Amino acid sequence: MRSNYRRTGDFIRLVDERNSEEKFDLLLGINIDKYFMPSVANVVGTDLSRYKVVKPGQFACNRMHVGRDYRLPVALSELDHNFIVSPAYDVFEVTDQNELLPEYLMMWFSRAEFDRNAWFYTDADVRGGLSWSSFCDMTLPVPDPEIQKEIVNEYKTIVNRIKLNEKLNQKLEETAQVIYKEWFVDFEFPDENGKPYKSSGGKMVWNEELGKEIPEGWEKCVLKDISNCLDYQRKPLSEVERKNFKGKFPYYGAMGIVDYVQEYIFDGEYLLFSEDGVNVINDKGYPSVFLINEKFWVNNHAHILQGKNTFSTRLVYSLLKEVNVSDLVTGAAQPKINQENMNSISLIKPKLNVAHDFDKIINPIFEKIQRKTKEIKMLSELNDLLISKMTKVET
Repeated sequence: MRSNYRRTGDFIRLVDERNSEEKFDLLLGINIDKYFMPSVANVVGTDLSRYKVVKPGQFACNRMHVGRDYRLPVALSELDHNFIVSPAYDVFEVTDQNELLPEYLMMWFSRAEFDRNAWFYTDADVRGGLSWSSFCDMTLPVPDPEIQKEIVNEYKTIVNRIKLNEKLNQKLEETAQVIYKEWFVDFEFPDENGKPYKSSGGKMVWNEELGKEIPEGWEKCVLKDISNCLDYQRKPLSEVERKNFKGKFPYYGAMGIVDYVQEYIFDGEYLLFSEDGVNVINDKGYPSVFLINEKFWVNNHAHILQGKNTFSTRLVYSLLKEVNVSDLVTGAAQPKINQENMNSISLIKPKLNVAHDFDKIINPIFEKIQRKTKEIKMLSELNDLLISKMTKVET
């Protein structure tokens, strides 16, 4: 089978179109997971005429740090319009799509084995760069175009199902947050007669600490009053340690899953609160929090919480999603919300019966999110299996 492999360079060519007339100002970078994303570079006052143009169906890659990252950031543009990328990137395209489909080539680039091979090809540069000639010398199986189409179509079917589930989860999250705002911001939770509390004349009292009126019996609290912080159970693993500890359990960092390992520390529903990083808060000052329910490992870049005193983890999650914590962030180069500051976040504490009624309303929503999340994971594993089988395709 290996004898039927072909050089990547036989099917691609470099493209070097510059944004000379500055027609385009959409600047994108390449995520380590191989898709285009908004660039984080500060381009104020930068001459964008030097930047390279990427057209629909073209690729861009960053060969500079393969040895360091063990991955080659490369992406295929699926947009219907042009954009620009760093002058340091390579932009290239398939020379003849009757021989090789760009989507098929991108599937090949997505394989873990491809990244391992790219790392093998890296030069002696301290940055671990991959030369263009070495990139072109890497090989792949190129089956009949009809077989390529079948593989790509199967892949797209799975990817589209994943995207559909992700959109559904986003809508469900938005629905849960609308209910939260109705109950805990507008105070229109159902009263004992099932009517909206505040607009039906429910008694409101002034709370000096919160600086606003709140329902009678409610009070101000801090995060540690309604949650347990389990940071002492975290155990970071170095990249080298993880390399020899690969497995099926997610290894979480500040912004989500960063790897998979052989064992797990936690099992169940927990709330992860990003401790540090450029995205520790968003542009509204809200913290980066996410709810998970599975077996997993977590490093020391994410605080880990659970609800306490009969306050559910889901309620704590809802309360934290839209609270401004920008005044609690420390560090300029590396923004951080330490444990002490996190535990001091001011929140509104409802009466227990309202908290429990809220859980009854949102539990079906979160359970559906968790089902869809498991389906996404299953589909992703199916996609990985499909990609891994590309080497077995008859050429």
